[in-house]
Amino acid sequence: MIRRLLLTGFAALSLAGCGGNAPDGAAQSASRLLAAAFEGDRVAFEAEIDRGAVREDVRRQVTALARATTLDVDGGPSEFALDRMISPAAIRLVHAGSGETLSVAPTPAQVAPLMTTMDARHACLRDREAPDRCLLTFARAGGAWRLVGMQATGLRIELASR
Repeated sequence: MIRRLLLTGFAALSLAGCGGNAPDGAAQSASRLLAAAFEGDRVAFEAEIDRGAVREDVRRQVTALARATTLDVDGGPSEFALDRMISPAAIRLVHAGSGETLSVAPTPAQVAPLMTTMDARHACLRDREAPDRCLLTFARAGGAWRLVGMQATGLRIELASR
């Protein structure tokens, strides 16, 4: 059964932890996405994502996970199930270490150290605990950065206090 995606935090913002080299605009888009999730603002959330691309990324991951456990559902997860996994309600931001819910949304300055350029069009928000793992993937199209991929299972994101 498909588990509801839950982002439970935001990799601790330690400049030494990731070194981040966020491309211009990527951290701002990531910050707006996380702020929309924090505020439960579906309209603002949708403005920061490429739903079709994220849906296909999550579908691919869930299908691969199902096949790895010998479960193969023709066509993979439903659009309804995928859309529930890609929503502001699926994202919960917490302080690193304490697990307490944030009282304010993260700023671009807090997000930037966690962003890494993947190539000319893609940037990744990395997991501080596993720097080779990309939690959220953003792509630039027409000058704007939008979410195009997210880790479908076992996602943990923590944000350090200001």
